[in-house]
Amino acid sequence: MSTLKTAKLSLVALCSLFISITQAQEPLLVEKQSFQMDNYTTVGGESIKDVTVGWEAYGELNETKDNVILITHFFSGNSHAAGKYTPNDPQAGYWDAIIGPGKAIDTNKFYVVSIDSLVNAYPNLPSVITTGPASINPDTGKPYGLDFPVVTIRDFVNVQKALLESKGINKLHAVVGASMGSLQAIEWASAYPNWVDRMVSVIGTAKMDAWTIAGLEMWSQAIKLDPNWRDGDYYGHDAPIDGVTMAQAMITHGAMHPEIFNQSAPQQPTLPEGGLETVNNQLPAAKWLFDSSRARAPLADANHILYLVRANQLFIAGHKDTLEQGLANVTAKSLFLPSSNDLLLMPYMAEHANAMLNDLGKESELEYIEGPWGHLNGLFSIQSKATKLMQFLNQ
Repeated sequence: MSTLKTAKLSLVALCSLFISITQAQEPLLVEKQSFQMDNYTTVGGESIKDVTVGWEAYGELNETKDNVILITHFFSGNSHAAGKYTPNDPQAGYWDAIIGPGKAIDTNKFYVVSIDSLVNAYPNLPSVITTGPASINPDTGKPYGLDFPVVTIRDFVNVQKALLESKGINKLHAVVGASMGSLQAIEWASAYPNWVDRMVSVIGTAKMDAWTIAGLEMWSQAIKLDPNWRDGDYYGHDAPIDGVTMAQAMITHGAMHPEIFNQSAPQQPTLPEGGLETVNNQLPAAKWLFDSSRARAPLADANHILYLVRANQLFIAGHKDTLEQGLANVTAKSLFLPSSNDLLLMPYMAEHANAMLNDLGKESELEYIEGPWGHLNGLFSIQSKATKLMQFLNQ
């Protein structure tokens, strides 16, 4: 090869490197938007007035409006799936590793929409716009509390559908969600099969089983046992922060695998002095977990957590009598990405759904996400499945 050709190739390589570095330094900037409905009727037949949810979009909607990918978020998440609100934001959206220009979910090609769920767990975050029990009931001028209707995963989907329809969208290239978002993704595919061409379930399930329902109930009971909960009527009084702290500690503990937890938490010395003094003193690992949970607690709302727990506990795809009946409606190509060491939504749940879809003659596949995080591999190790995601979305 001549020196000139070598120089030209080197220049191309240097330009490509510069472009990639520049792109990495320039975050995708996004804006939180708001969607309102004058009235929404729940699956249970109750009416909610003045429903509001936040949403974000990345990329451009094409003329035929058929390049839409919907992202549905996890239990403690919101619609901030990618990018930053300002260049100086310390942290990008939770799936920024796979959503953006040239990434697995390519915003050069797709119009990516992410929407807050009803009763978002963290309504006190400035970036969260969502209606729930802490919202003002227009009929009373006071917070709903437990007068807010019980909502289901289908209700989350129905509000998302109303937002999309308001933009003239009636087809999804794909719906992709992690954890509670995976429930919404498969509910989309079951409830509205004509909408969904592809469904990706990350660290998810198509049905809550007895073990998981009981485990979720522990999160609720932690809140209900706090005397400040006052049967949900604590607005204007001291919030049940102790109960929320306990619930969040349980959520975090369940979502992490021992491998990463043991690396992250402080190591306990042999017979620590504080531990020998009184059982009131927390040991280092427990203190680390509960201190971090308490720091986040004021951003959450106890009733919102309870309502989200119930929505998850009630879930079975399609709201049919059996899972087989619910999955029979699915026409989308499906991809399940469970975490191999998930202790919260264990891999057998995704395996069961994938196997049932295949038995029904549907097109479905499964690959495991590997990593030290347990359930949280669906967030922190998702980039390991970037190539698979890109192939699936482009096939």
